[in-house]
Amino acid sequence: MGRITFQKRQKEMKRQEKQRAKAERRAQKKLTKNTEGGAPIEAMEPMEPLEPMETVETVPVPTDTEP
Repeated sequence: MGRITFQKRQKEMKRQEKQRAKAERRAQKKLTKNTEGGAPIEAMEPMEPLEPMETVETVPVPTDTEP
């Protein structure tokens, strides 16, 4: 019976350590993302304006309520 309790405790400790490591990685990634920042918006090349799509005329669909 003692062996099962020990295994459960070890499993729980491993789970907590894994959770702690994951939270640490997330925090580090967040810090790295905030410090890099990427290219400023002003430095990016302007995009070409999009051309409007052709409009398609639709035919009304008859309903059962019309005579």
